[in-house]
Amino acid sequence: MDDWRWMTAADLGRGIGAGDIDPVALTEVYLDAIDAHEHRDRIYARVTHDRARAEAAAASERAKSGFRRGPLDGVPVSWKDLFDTAGIGTEAGTALMAGRVPDRDAYVLETATAAGLVCLGKTHMSEIAFSGLGLNPITATPPCVNDPDAVPGGSSSGAAVSVAFGLAAAGIGSDTGGSVRIPSAWNDLVGLKTTHGRLSLDGVVPLCLTFDTVGPLCRSIEDANLLLAALEGSKPADLTGSSLAGVRLMVLDTIVPDDVRDAPKSGFDSAVACLKAAGAQIEHRYFAQLFDAFNVAGNLYAADSYGWWRDLVEAHPEKMFPQILERVRGGQTVTGPDYVAGWNMLRDIRKQYAAETAQFDAVIMPTAPILPPHAQRLLDDDEYYKSENLLALRNTRVANLMDVCSITLPTGTPSCGIIFNGQNGTEAALLRLCAAAEQALN
Repeated sequence: MDDWRWMTAADLGRGIGAGDIDPVALTEVYLDAIDAHEHRDRIYARVTHDRARAEAAAASERAKSGFRRGPLDGVPVSWKDLFDTAGIGTEAGTALMAGRVPDRDAYVLETATAAGLVCLGKTHMSEIAFSGLGLNPITATPPCVNDPDAVPGGSSSGAAVSVAFGLAAAGIGSDTGGSVRIPSAWNDLVGLKTTHGRLSLDGVVPLCLTFDTVGPLCRSIEDANLLLAALEGSKPADLTGSSLAGVRLMVLDTIVPDDVRDAPKSGFDSAVACLKAAGAQIEHRYFAQLFDAFNVAGNLYAADSYGWWRDLVEAHPEKMFPQILERVRGGQTVTGPDYVAGWNMLRDIRKQYAAETAQFDAVIMPTAPILPPHAQRLLDDDEYYKSENLLALRNTRVANLMDVCSITLPTGTPSCGIIFNGQNGTEAALLRLCAAAEQALN
C-alpha cells in the first residue's frame, strides 16, 4: 500500500474505479505518512484529518455503488495555504493573517471537492506568495527533494514538496510570476500555469489580482489535465494520439538564455535534442519587445500587490520577513499614471508577441536559469537573496507577462525543467503537445 504514495493521481483514480484501491485506505496511507514524516511541519501548515476522512468515506461509498463523480474521485491532494478552507486556518504564509479562519471554501476548492478530490491539508508557502525561492523564516521553509539544505522554490513550496515526498497525490498552487512552475521544476514535477482568468480566484488570498492564476503541481501531464478539469468543473482534454511529428517549437533567444548556469543549460539542451529526435522542428527567434515588458513589470507587480496588502502591511510591518516587506513596499512610489501607462504598453506588447509566436505550437526555454540556492546563504546575504530571487522567476515570468498558459516538464537533470508556453486560452492544445514531449523526454 505504501507504493500508492508514488503513483500518479490518474493511476490512483483508475485503481479506485477498478475496485483495487479503497479511498479510505488510500487516505489513511497518506495521513500516516504525513504524520510520521520528519519534515511534516515544514511542509504542511495544517493537516485536515477529519475533513480528509469524511471526504474519503463518501468517495468510497460512491465507488462501491458505481456513482463516482469523475476520474479523480477519492484521490487525496494538498492545497497551498492561500486557498480559503471553511473552518480551517488560511494564513497565506504570513503572521499578518495569523488566526484567520474563513467561513467557506475557495470556489476552486468547492469545485474540486464536488469532483471527489480529498483535501489532505494546507501547505506552507512563501510569505504572501511574493517570492520564487520558497524561503519563509516567518512560518516554515520546506526542503527541496534533491537537496535538504536548499530551498524548494516558491511560492507554492509546500505544494510541490508534498508531492515530491509522497505526502499527496498532487498539490494545488498559484502562479503569479512562476510560483507553480519553479517549485515543480526544482522538485522534478510537472507544473501547469493556466491562462489568467481561466480558473476562479474567488476565495484565494491575492498577491497581484492582475497576474494571479491557479494551477496543479503533479507527477504527469495526464494528472495536470485531469486536475485542471476537476478545478474547473469541465471535461479533460483528449490526450490520445499526441505526437511531436511536425510540431514547431520556438526557442526564445531574448533574455531567457542569459546567465543560465551549467546544469539547467545541460538539462535544456538534452531535452531539446530529445524533442528534435521525436520529430519536433526547432527554430530560434528573438523578440526585442520583451525588454520593455520586463522593464515595466516591476511597477505593475509592486503596485498591484501593495494596493491589496497595504493596510495589513503598514499596521504591523515588523511581523514580516524584511525581504518580502521591501518587495511589497515597492508599490508605494508607483503613480497612477505610470501604472496605467505600464498596462497600456504591456497590452500592446502582448498583441505583438501573440502575432510573432502564432506560427509556432509552443515557445520553449529553461524553466529556471539557476539551481535551488541554499537556504542559509539566502538568509545570511541580502544581496544574494535579491539576485537569486529575480533570476529564479525571470524565465517563468514571460508567460505571466504575455498572458499565456505554460507548462514545465522535468528534463531528467535533477531540479532542471523545460518550459512550454502556449497561447492565451490554449491549455488543451498545450497539454496534448506536452503529453508527447513527456514521452520523448522519458
